[in-house]
Amino acid sequence: MPQKVTIEQDYHNSRFDKWFKAIIIDLPQSLIEKILRLNKIKINRKKIKSSYRVQTDDIVEIYDISKFKVTNRPKIIKYKPSRKEIDIYDDYILENNNNFIVINKPRGIAVQAGTKSFRNIIDVLKDSKYFKNTKPYIVHRLDKETSGVLIVAKNREYAQLFTSLFRIRKIHKTYIALTYGKVSKSIKTLKDDLVTFDNGKKIIQKAISYLRLLKTSFDFSYVELNPITGRKHQLRKQLYNIGNPIVGDEKYFIDRRVNKIKSKKKNLMLHAYKIKFMINNIQYNFKAKYEKEFENFLKKNF
Repeated sequence: MPQKVTIEQDYHNSRFDKWFKAIIIDLPQSLIEKILRLNKIKINRKKIKSSYRVQTDDIVEIYDISKFKVTNRPKIIKYKPSRKEIDIYDDYILENNNNFIVINKPRGIAVQAGTKSFRNIIDVLKDSKYFKNTKPYIVHRLDKETSGVLIVAKNREYAQLFTSLFRIRKIHKTYIALTYGKVSKSIKTLKDDLVTFDNGKKIIQKAISYLRLLKTSFDFSYVELNPITGRKHQLRKQLYNIGNPIVGDEKYFIDRRVNKIKSKKKNLMLHAYKIKFMINNIQYNFKAKYEKEFENFLKKNF
């Protein structure tokens, strides 16, 4: 008989191989691929690939894989937010209804737990009054250091609905960012072939964003961005590619010395400002006010 494991909400929409390494056993990627080829693992009685995105309540069937074991992963200690931290999030709620909430996510906290992130929004929300009789479902993400509008579904039906709307590009997001240098007025569209690596394999993805220049000063630009595609770190990479990295970006920068001298700010000046979508012929529009540090930087430099 196979071992049966149910996917918990914390890992909703995560890649199977990442879930497997975190929860079952930390095996080399090559062994995971071999196990899947041998049909030693199925989800909902179906054969899957390592890139499969697991869903909450998926049933994983694991047949005998004892001969593949290398090292067991240490037990994961889950994040337990204090009641004070949970209650603070009342100030960040933009919308709360029976099917989803919208929050203005503060910078510095991840959307969900990961190998590099302990504190996370999902663990805070699931213990809050907004999810008393249900659990939070992740439908999209923001980087840990990015603030702004975030949708969290309250049931599987709306989680799937939002996932579909994002996939067919019926959810429109607007970001604002503060960048180094003067962005050219002629740039209206950013089109790039972004390179990522997945388990050592090089992947090239098309990335498209619309850009509107709002203001410029001697050292900085204030821009509005509308991503059409949804690649990892898309806006950060695209602004870096045109020579105007985002202020405070420690990953995509041109000169780390300039990053520190021109701005003493360490925080990423990227904010998910607006989001709009339509469900059942009802138009939803949400705006999230940027944080005080962003506001102060604007006042000082523009």
